[in-house]
Amino acid sequence: MKNQTTETPRVEEGKVIAERLNGYAAFVGCWALIGAYLTTGQIIPGIV
Repeated sequence: MKNQTTETPRVEEGKVIAERLNGYAAFVGCWALIGAYLTTGQIIPGIV
């Protein structure tokens, strides 16, 4: 049996940054949803 070393695949730095920005945008969107609901009582203001 050969001596094999397993290397973990490297993730591209651009993809890591894109996923982090996507997470931040989702977090801000959730807070905007909560804020809209608390101030207007509707999930999407203007739509019943």
